[in-house]
Amino acid sequence: MTSAFAAHDGFVAATPSDDGATGGVAAHFGNPLGEQRLLARGRAVVELGLGVVTVTGPDRLSWLNSITSQQLTGLPAGVSTETLVLDQAGRVEHAARVVDDGSVVWLLTERGDAAPLAGWLDSMRFMLRVEVADRSDDFATIGWFGDAAPFASVELPEAPVAEWVDPWGAVTPGGWGYASLEAHPGSDWTLRIAVVTPGTAQAIASSGEPVAGLLAYEALRIAAWRPTLSDVDERTIPHELDWLRSAVHLSKGCYRGQETVAKVHNLGHPPRRAVLLHLDGSDGVLPAPGTPVLLDDKQVGRLSASAIHHELGPIGLAVVKRSLDPAATLTLVADDVVVTAAQEVIVPPEAGATANVPRLPRLGAVKRS
Repeated sequence: MTSAFAAHDGFVAATPSDDGATGGVAAHFGNPLGEQRLLARGRAVVELGLGVVTVTGPDRLSWLNSITSQQLTGLPAGVSTETLVLDQAGRVEHAARVVDDGSVVWLLTERGDAAPLAGWLDSMRFMLRVEVADRSDDFATIGWFGDAAPFASVELPEAPVAEWVDPWGAVTPGGWGYASLEAHPGSDWTLRIAVVTPGTAQAIASSGEPVAGLLAYEALRIAAWRPTLSDVDERTIPHELDWLRSAVHLSKGCYRGQETVAKVHNLGHPPRRAVLLHLDGSDGVLPAPGTPVLLDDKQVGRLSASAIHHELGPIGLAVVKRSLDPAATLTLVADDVVVTAAQEVIVPPEAGATANVPRLPRLGAVKRS
């Protein structure tokens, strides 16, 4: 993958672990924190390097509805949503941002998952009138925050072929939010992603509008508690990441993994829970994704993402044991340095078992400065 922004001043390519596949898009352009501030204010664009899978044919929405977690039958053209592919035990296998333009369903996923997702979907076609294609090499994905794109006044060779609006800002119809209802950081998450041709991406890159790299985007994502496929391991069920909020419809028809989704939500508790970690940055080291999370030298979880936020400082997303005391101070080891971490609850230990509870009580989150 060749980045449309590669010729931009200060371009530093992301490593494969940064963008999920090729490392072709920018990690930063020389000033990650400055880029992050501009991106957060809706004044910069970021090339996300996502994979693009298309589904065409008259049965496309009803078919996707029958095999994934979201209600997609009757999805109006231009309305954005998100869906998951689960295995029989309810574990997350694929995740996709979804928008239908009236004739094509556009599925945006992490670049490294595009081919596996397209392959799995193709294997599930049977006799239905659908066609699946991996179009990742044909398009670029450009993101920004706010309603108006920073490049709105730029004369583009071609208009975006699709635009996806992230639903994370509120609990979607049919979904459920385990996290605190008060001051949820996702309420300020106004991400939009345009799917554009390489020529259009190059026009945006050369327009003179401010640009940001993946380091800036990742810090904002973590601070918004926004899960992606990069936070998933082989055991993840959507409840653990509070993904019922945007990617699962609890009252739709049957699909693979639904039994686990329903049982955990109504009768049980997810075995693990997502937390935001406020990391001690005094030694100048940042634990990498995959670092074990420890309590008294015993592993109690795993770090899935980390970044330096322009206001919060060093932060990370982790999944820990449900029984872990939310007030416990945790440690991680990075470059032989012990880094302490305080938890901010995303999914509370009490999450689930909602059959006889109309709504979880509001739980106070760590106050942000």
